[in-house]
Amino acid sequence: MPERGVSVGQLLLTEYQTVKDEQKARIGFRDNLLYVTLGVVAAVIAAAAQAEQPAMLLALPPVCVVLGWTYLVNDEKISAIGHYVREDLGPRLARLAAAEGEFATFGWEAYHRTDVRRRTRKAIQAVIDLTAFCAVPLAALVVFWAGRSGGALLVGLSVAEAVAVVGLGAQVLLYMRPARPAGAAG
Repeated sequence: MPERGVSVGQLLLTEYQTVKDEQKARIGFRDNLLYVTLGVVAAVIAAAAQAEQPAMLLALPPVCVVLGWTYLVNDEKISAIGHYVREDLGPRLARLAAAEGEFATFGWEAYHRTDVRRRTRKAIQAVIDLTAFCAVPLAALVVFWAGRSGGALLVGLSVAEAVAVVGLGAQVLLYMRPARPAGAAG
């Protein structure tokens, strides 16, 4: 009996499993970044308070920007995977299944997005992200500036850090909006 190759359906299902595994791994990594950020913030604040050195607070902005950007990039990839499954992979599998007299799709990929409280959750998450990755380091900068303990070099560094934090905040707000495929109008 001749051996058949791998079917297109099997390849698509394997691709689905692969991208869902990546999505799951990214979700775990992304969610842990918030806990890491909280731990770093607590450690830096405690160290600065114990040493009575407000300049130590200048460590928070770059750490929060790096962790925040990493969080944001992973969040975007998680969303991109969901979009790919909903808009490309799922329909290809559904067409293939329809050709065989069946209809199949990944209903959960679209269904969970129809929850009436989804927008509220997304807005609350944006506030949490802005607080953890932007408001906290900006507050650290305000404390540093109020302490007037740094020379011109540290003040210049703190201003550059403030610009980076504000830039990250702008990106958090931009990424809140639903993504459009490349080349889409508007």
